[in-house]
Amino acid sequence: MTLVTFIAWLTVMVFDTGGQLAFKAAANRGGGDGMAHWRAMAGEPWLWLGLLSFIAEFVAWLAFLSLVPLAEGVLLATLNMVTIMLGGRWLFGEKLTPRRLLGVGLIAAGVILVGVG
Repeated sequence: MTLVTFIAWLTVMVFDTGGQLAFKAAANRGGGDGMAHWRAMAGEPWLWLGLLSFIAEFVAWLAFLSLVPLAEGVLLATLNMVTIMLGGRWLFGEKLTPRRLLGVGLIAAGVILVGVG
C-alpha cells in the first residue's frame, strides 16, 4: 500500500468512525419520546457534525476507491468496526463482552487473511 493509499484509507476510517460516534452522541442527548426525541436530535450539533463527517467520508471513499480494487477497499473499510467499538467504549462506556470482542477479532483476522492472500 502506498503512502497516498494509506492516507486515503485513514481518512475514510477517521470520518466514518467520527460520524458514527457523533450520531450516537446526538441520539443520547435527544430528549422525549417519539417525534419529540427526533426534534431534539435535529437541534443537536452532534447530528450535524455526523452528517458533515459522512459527506467528507463519501469524498474520501471515492478517492480511496480510485486507488484500490473494490474488494480490497471494502475489506479494509470493515476495520472501522474495531474503531467504532473502541470509540463507543471510550466515549459512551459501552460494554465489550467476550462475544463482541471475539466477533470483532474474527472480522479483523478475516481481513488480514484475505489481504495477505
